[in-house]
Amino acid sequence: MHIIIGLGNPTAQYQATRHNVGWDAITKLSDDYKIPMDSKEHKAICGKGYIEGEKVILVKPTTYMNLSGECVRELVDYYKVSLEEIIVIYDDISLDVGQLRIRKQGSAGGHNGIKSIIAHLGTEVFPRIKVGVGDKPKGWDLADYVLSRFHDEEQSLIREALKNTSDVCKSILTSGMENTMNLYNKKK
Repeated sequence: MHIIIGLGNPTAQYQATRHNVGWDAITKLSDDYKIPMDSKEHKAICGKGYIEGEKVILVKPTTYMNLSGECVRELVDYYKVSLEEIIVIYDDISLDVGQLRIRKQGSAGGHNGIKSIIAHLGTEVFPRIKVGVGDKPKGWDLADYVLSRFHDEEQSLIREALKNTSDVCKSILTSGMENTMNLYNKKK
């Protein structure tokens, strides 16, 4: 079993913002694989189902971004999964809009949601999919930028990124992390 966690913030004001691409990726997976997001548990909205025959739990933490680790810790403890069996999807300002980067481990890179997960798990070693949201423009506050919505010209890029994120999750489950990294980290 795998637990796929998309980071974001609850409530309507955060919908479709750069910081919520993790939540948007979970919505895409839910739609693609007909997994209803119909359960509230472990400080999250969850859906249980299958991707290519592999049992998965799709997760949207409701703790707000900076406390995401609380939800992830509860899930790992309750379902007794190894850290290799979780996949965390989140926004990354160091990547161009729509670019993906798949990693088996790494630092938080300044991302508060990942900082929280690392603090609660006690390790940086867990799989993740970073979705590029672009670097903040000069003069912008970082919080204002990540809580902003994508511009019209970025919409097609982010839709393609969400489709690709769904494909990446399928690939991790069916072909493994190494093969998926080799395939998708080369794409621009």
